[in-house]
Amino acid sequence: MPIQIGPCEAWPVELCCDLPEDLDPAVITRWQLIASQTLWAMSGRRWGPCPVTVRPCRRSCLDSGPISWQAGIGNGGWVPYIGTDGAWRNASVACGCGSSCSCGELCEVKLPGPVYDVVSVNVDGVDLVPEAYRVDAPGMLVRTDGECWPTCQDMALPAGEDGTFTVTYRWGLPLDEAAIAAVSDLTCELVKSCLPAGTCGPCRLPGNVTKLARQGSTMSTRQGVTVTDYDPSLLFTEGRTGLLLVDLWLTAVNPYRLTSPSRVYSPDYKPPRVTTWP
Repeated sequence: MPIQIGPCEAWPVELCCDLPEDLDPAVITRWQLIASQTLWAMSGRRWGPCPVTVRPCRRSCLDSGPISWQAGIGNGGWVPYIGTDGAWRNASVACGCGSSCSCGELCEVKLPGPVYDVVSVNVDGVDLVPEAYRVDAPGMLVRTDGECWPTCQDMALPAGEDGTFTVTYRWGLPLDEAAIAAVSDLTCELVKSCLPAGTCGPCRLPGNVTKLARQGSTMSTRQGVTVTDYDPSLLFTEGRTGLLLVDLWLTAVNPYRLTSPSRVYSPDYKPPRVTTWP
């Protein structure tokens, strides 16, 4: 499951449809949020950016050994491996090779992604300067100031207290111009679908359909409103809306109609804790 259950706010829109001048802005705002929630779900639940605060965890605060390799620290010794010739060999990790990309000690924390940017990192109640860390794909928060991340924290204390470790970052992929065009088009059609017949131009959504004949492609609508080139079955069989700009964007960003981001499960990885209440 994604760490967000929906967009944290309505996506920006640039409406270019014909709407009544005296239309209450609250109506547009409501359907703008509904359009954003709909496209967020239909595109695979990956878009943001949405702020989230996490408290990274080790698999156990009672471990006396080093942090697991996923956290980026090793403690030396020998590790057997099979070479390209099929022979067994021993690799030395005495230099602290805790990462596949480093022969030095590398302190890093895995953040559920995609990571848009980091807002703040707080250790023992003190915000670190941005120069003290960086983010490497996929979502690895790397300490760069010569120090290391805490190996344990007191989860009973509120975030920001001495003995705690919190990371606030924005989660999700950035919205591009195509996404803004798509949500704008869907917002226009949702707004028009709830207005009285004849108030604005033709509506392309099927909310006004009163009769549909499948074989002959005959569609009857309320008086004063027409529907053009819309197949309601698209929403259920192909995950599409029938709106050109919307479906172009959905096809580009989610061609296989995924319902959530792809993810890999590992028994060795413990996700950071996220406080949901209060």
